[in-house]
Amino acid sequence: PQVVLRKVDGEEILARIEAHGVTLLNGAPAVVAAILDAAAARKAEGRPIPGAGTVRMIVAGAPPPTALIERVETDLGWEFIQIYGLTETSPILTMNRHRKEWDGLGAAERAALLNRAGAPVIGVRVKVDDEGEVLARGNEVFEGYWEQPVETAKAIVDGWFHTGDGGHMDGAYVVIADRKKDVIISGGENVSSIEVEDALFQHPAVVEACVIGVPDERWGETVKALVVLREGQSVTEGDLIEFCRGRLAHFKCPTSVEFRTELARTATGKLQKFKLRQPFWEGREKLVN
Repeated sequence: PQVVLRKVDGEEILARIEAHGVTLLNGAPAVVAAILDAAAARKAEGRPIPGAGTVRMIVAGAPPPTALIERVETDLGWEFIQIYGLTETSPILTMNRHRKEWDGLGAAERAALLNRAGAPVIGVRVKVDDEGEVLARGNEVFEGYWEQPVETAKAIVDGWFHTGDGGHMDGAYVVIADRKKDVIISGGENVSSIEVEDALFQHPAVVEACVIGVPDERWGETVKALVVLREGQSVTEGDLIEFCRGRLAHFKCPTSVEFRTELARTATGKLQKFKLRQPFWEGREKLVN
């Protein structure tokens, strides 16, 4: 049987796993975060956390932070599986899950390896072009957009589908750096918003983070972090910037941090960066400075 929920609720997900013996579930990183928060509340109350050793969590929709991946193993005892793809690829291109040769590694090391988008699934070929864009071809890739020949010609060139994602290959594994449109260009340097978000998520007070580029007269764009804090936690803007400086090259670090109570997301938990970015670029003809 399948269990379907009308909304994302971490405690409700755990309760359904407990009641129905669920062994496989899918969700975006935001869903994982909700489950982990609910699990922490259960632990504080002395209640059991179901699914250890039996549940597999398939995560897609956005690159998950390394700290989140590690907690799926250490806090829940679940197997973490990452897949990557698009609607145009039906929808899977790559997959990454635990390998036996990683057994001797620590949880943090395994999480770093699982942070990669994965290796191509059967029937799929993936490469990264000279401009750093991930391309794919295979029987899972669509033939084109319905009655949109111009858009189809842009998306499929010489048989290769242009995903719009920037990244690189780590051996057989695809590593997603960012959506091309989400890359921040600050002082001529490319900054991956995903990399900065991953650093922010390592701070124990941060429960949600979104990194965007905002106009800057000197640098063209500068890095801004929108952050939701964990309930009961407090941290200053300066603390978070300094925390990032200990983990990233300084030009990649946020120059400002804005605290929010929530971040705009789709129904499936994907961040809507275009909505979060829009107020900072109002009145400008281009979303690049």
